[in-house]
Amino acid sequence: MDNEKKESTSFSKGLLQSEELYQYILGTSVYPRESEHLKELRDITATHPRAVMATAPDAGQLIALLLKLINAKRTIEVGVFTGYSLLLTALTIPEDGKIVAIDMNREAYEIGLPIIRRAGVDNKIDFIESEALPVLDQLLEDPGNENGFDFAFIDADKINYWNYHERLMKLVKVGGIVVYDNTLWGGTVALSEQSTPEAMREGRQRTLDVNKLLAADSRVQISLAPLGDGITICRRIL
Repeated sequence: MDNEKKESTSFSKGLLQSEELYQYILGTSVYPRESEHLKELRDITATHPRAVMATAPDAGQLIALLLKLINAKRTIEVGVFTGYSLLLTALTIPEDGKIVAIDMNREAYEIGLPIIRRAGVDNKIDFIESEALPVLDQLLEDPGNENGFDFAFIDADKINYWNYHERLMKLVKVGGIVVYDNTLWGGTVALSEQSTPEAMREGRQRTLDVNKLLAADSRVQISLAPLGDGITICRRIL
């Protein structure tokens, strides 16, 4: 357990009551099943100045399970960073699976790309350096893409979460899943604005707004899971 604590210094206890409890979860059920390539990418990401942006490994484990449960083959990822969740997805989907991965910063993606290549799954990834909305709109221009994706993972600019959602409700098929990251915003969604650190207030309000919209959306069945910084799982039903 002590070794696992040293390895996970870039990850906080999330929303759990103690760091020890979080380390117990990671050390008992997450790290023992994490592939060597994912571990390598996690360790490299931990040295990045913005390592906090990485997908939490416990949230990643649930994402992999969801991908398997729905037999996902075509997926979308908005917000790649160094590629931990992207690699996880590529390792999970079948050999002929494809991921449309969108991020404005290819530099961060290049950090993880050598590991993705060594894992032998780079052929599954179509990385597009761009803002996401134009790419999603372009995908929708092809009628063959409507209801053509099985899964999407969104970890990007919170101001556009609902804009992404509206497009993904056309791209992801009925029965498919969309997962949104950071939907508890460090737990500040349960605090008053005055009690929230000033640097987090704008993100808190955007998160509150999108959570309210998702909760009221009859097109999806949802579950807000307190993993990492909160992930909202949306299964399209209409």
